[in-house]
Amino acid sequence: MTLFDLVRANILSPAVLCFALGALAVALRSDLKLPDGLFTSLSIFLMLAIGLRGGAELMEAPGREVLGALLAAFALGCAIPLWTYPILRRLCGLSIPDSAAIAAHYGSVSAVTFAAVMAVLERQGTPAEGYVAAMLAVMEVPAIIVGVSIARMALSVEAPVVGVTSGGAAVLSGGTSGRVGLGAVLSEIMSSKSVLLLVGGLAIGALSGPANMAKVKPFFGDLYQGVLCLFLLELGRLAASRVADFGKVGLRLVAFAIVMPVLHAALGILIAHAIGMSPAGALVLGTLAASASYIAAPAAVRLALPEANPGLYLTSSLALTFPFNIMVGLALYQSMVGWLYA
Repeated sequence: MTLFDLVRANILSPAVLCFALGALAVALRSDLKLPDGLFTSLSIFLMLAIGLRGGAELMEAPGREVLGALLAAFALGCAIPLWTYPILRRLCGLSIPDSAAIAAHYGSVSAVTFAAVMAVLERQGTPAEGYVAAMLAVMEVPAIIVGVSIARMALSVEAPVVGVTSGGAAVLSGGTSGRVGLGAVLSEIMSSKSVLLLVGGLAIGALSGPANMAKVKPFFGDLYQGVLCLFLLELGRLAASRVADFGKVGLRLVAFAIVMPVLHAALGILIAHAIGMSPAGALVLGTLAASASYIAAPAAVRLALPEANPGLYLTSSLALTFPFNIMVGLALYQSMVGWLYA
C-alpha cells in the first residue's frame, strides 16, 4: 500500500468524511444538528465500546515479558499532558479548559494512526511485537484522566472564594484558599461519566476476555463504525461553528500541532530502544506517542470539560496532526528509527 493509498484510506474513510459533512453543514447554514440527548448517548456508547475493546486486547497480551513495554506506554501517556499543558497555556495563550483538553488529546492516541503504521509494517514485511495493540489500549485512557484532572485543579485554584466578615458583609478572597485537595479532584474525575465508562469498560473487557466479549460484538463491535460516523458528524458541526476562535491563536497552535508530534515520536522511539523493543515496535510506540486522539478524547472531553472549545481541540488533533502524521510523519519517524537502530 502506497502512502497515497494510506492517505486515501484514512482521510476518505466514512467517519472522517462525516466530520467534513458536519463542517459543510455549517458553511451552508444548514439546520443539521443532532439532538443533545442523542449526542450524549452516542458519547456513552463510544466510551464503553472503546473500554471494552481495549480491555479484551490487553488480556490477549503475553505476561511478564511485556510488562516493561506496557508500563513505559502508560507512563508516556500520563506524562505528555504534564508538559503540553503549560506549553499551551504560556506559549499559545489558551484558557485552562482549552489547554487541558488539547493536552488530553495529545497524550491519548489515535487508533486510525495506529492502523496506518501497522499497515506500513505489514507491507514492508517487518511485523512489530504482538503486544503493541495492548499498548494502544493502555495509552488511550490515562492522558484523558490527567488532562481533566489538571483542568479541575487549575480551575479550583483560580476560583474566587466568598467569605463573610463578622459584620455579615460578603468578601472575595484569593483562589488559593479555596483550593480543592487532590484526593477530592481525583474522586470527582473518576466518578465522571466519561472516565467511569472508559476505566470500567477496560476492567469489564479484561475480566470477560475475548470469548465472552464475542457475545456483545454485534452491538459494541459491528455498530461501532456507524455510531462513530454520527458522532463525528456532530463534532464536525461543532468544530466548524466555532472555528473562528481558532484564528485567535492559529499560527501558534498550528506550530504546536506539527512540532509536538515530532518531539513525542522521538521520545517514544528512544524509550522503545531503551527497553529493548524491535525497530518495528519502536516505530509503533513512536507513532502512538506522536498521534492525537480524535475518537476517545473528544467524547470524554465533551462530557468532562464542556466549556472547552471543540474548534480548538478538534482542529488541532483531527485537521492538523492526523493528516501530518499520515502524509509526512510516518516516513519521518521511520527515518528516526533507522538512524537510531543503524
